[in-house]
Amino acid sequence: MPLLSFHLLLFASFPFLFSPFANIMAFTGKYELESQENYAEFLQIIGLTTAKTDHKVITEVAQKGNDFTWTQSIPNWTWSNDFTAGQECELKTMLGPTFKAMVHLDGGQVSIQFPQYHFNAEIKEDKLVMNCVTPGENGVTFKRISKRI
Repeated sequence: MPLLSFHLLLFASFPFLFSPFANIMAFTGKYELESQENYAEFLQIIGLTTAKTDHKVITEVAQKGNDFTWTQSIPNWTWSNDFTAGQECELKTMLGPTFKAMVHLDGGQVSIQFPQYHFNAEIKEDKLVMNCVTPGENGVTFKRISKRI
């Protein structure tokens, strides 16, 4: 089969792969905690010393282009932020105070500098992978992997 014919067949069979909007909704979905590393240490550093670490965290993301609503919840607690990638946005920390930060969306990764840590999230193999890195000599990297449900 000539290469051009192959590409036309591929395009006809899977047009969404070639759409300029193919990755616009990549994050949209509901995710359940699958695994996490260094969560208790991370909570200690940011001052959430009384938080429980044994809950199945549910993360819901609604994405429309560069506009996001990002919500995490456990029983009796919900934390949500609305933001637009490429803009400075007012966000809320897990402890409640608000702050302003630039939100980046580069190479399929959302990146935000929170007051006490750097947040990064991406979709890998249909899983939401989030990393929160605290600075300094005693910094910690908290990694959470959540499966789409």
